[in-house]
Amino acid sequence: MTAHMTAQEPRWGVVSTIKAPRTAILDFAAWHLEAGAHRLYLYLDEDVPETLAALKAHPKIRALHTDAGWWQKRNGRPDKHQVRQSLNARHANNRKPEVDWLAHIDVDEFLLSDIPVAQHLAPLPRDCLCARIRPVEALAPGTGHAPGETLFKAFHLDQSARQTAAEACFPKWGAHLSGGFLSHVAGKLFFRTGLKGLQVKIHNMILEGTQNPGQVELPGLALGHFHAADWAHFIGAYQFRLAQGSYREELKPQVRKGDAVKLHDLFRAIDSTGGEAALRAFFDEVCVADADLCARLDAHGLLRRRRMDFPALRTRHFPGVA
Repeated sequence: MTAHMTAQEPRWGVVSTIKAPRTAILDFAAWHLEAGAHRLYLYLDEDVPETLAALKAHPKIRALHTDAGWWQKRNGRPDKHQVRQSLNARHANNRKPEVDWLAHIDVDEFLLSDIPVAQHLAPLPRDCLCARIRPVEALAPGTGHAPGETLFKAFHLDQSARQTAAEACFPKWGAHLSGGFLSHVAGKLFFRTGLKGLQVKIHNMILEGTQNPGQVELPGLALGHFHAADWAHFIGAYQFRLAQGSYREELKPQVRKGDAVKLHDLFRAIDSTGGEAALRAFFDEVCVADADLCARLDAHGLLRRRRMDFPALRTRHFPGVA
C-alpha cells in the first residue's frame, strides 16, 4: 500500500462504558490499539484510580471516571447500565471529533479482522452513516482447541440456514438459541462521528427519527464476544444477566419460531429442574470447544480460530503496568 492510500484511510476509535477487572480493561485497550485504533474513549463505571491512571497515561486513550459529579451534571445516574452506555457514547460523539468512525462496543468484545480495520471503512459511501459488525461467540477451552488458540462460533445471516445449523450443531438446545448463541446476534455498530443529535443505542443508532441510516454490513470484520469465556465467568454473571442483563425477562425469544422460549424462561426451567449441575451441563454442551462440537461447527463453516496473546499486547502497550 502506498503512503498516499494510507493517508486516505479513515481514523477510527472505540467508545466503551466499562466495569471490569484491570487486566480485562487493559486487554481490551491493548487489543484495539494494536488493531490500529486512533482513539479509545473509555468511561469507567466505578472508581478504580490505578486503572484510570494507567489508561490516561497512554496518548491514544481518553479515559475518565463517571463519578457522582459527572452524573450530577447529567440529571443523575441512570439505574440501567444500558442507559449509561448510551449516554456516554453520545458524549464521545459530541466531543471535538478526533476520529472519523467510532465503534460502540463492550469490554468483552474484540474487533477481529485479517486486514487493517480502516480498510473495511474506507470504501463505505458517504450516505452510509453506520456499519454493522456481527459477533462470533467465544468458546471455552476444550478438547477441540490447541494451546494458544481462541475458538469462536459464528452464525449464518440467513435465518433459515442459521436455524438449521444451530439445531445440527447444538441438537439439545439449538431450537431455542439463535445460531447457538447465548448473547446477541444483532452485533454492534461503527457510526460516523460529528452527527448532531445522534442517539447511540446498544445495537442501533437513531438520527432525526431514522434508525441506522445508510447501514452497511461489514462481513469481513467480526466482533469476538467473550460472553461466557469459561464456566466461572458464566455462572458469576448468571444472576445479574437474568435480572438486568442479556437474559432479563422482558427480552423476546431469540428464535422467531412458535415454540421457541426466551432465554430468561429457558434458564429458569433448566435451573429449576437441576440447579447448578443442570446449568453446567447446558454450558458444557453449548459453550465449550469440545472436539465433536468443533467438528460440527467446522462442517457448517462456522468455526473460527484466532490467536490472541493478551499478555504480550498488554506488555507492549502498557509497559511497567502490573
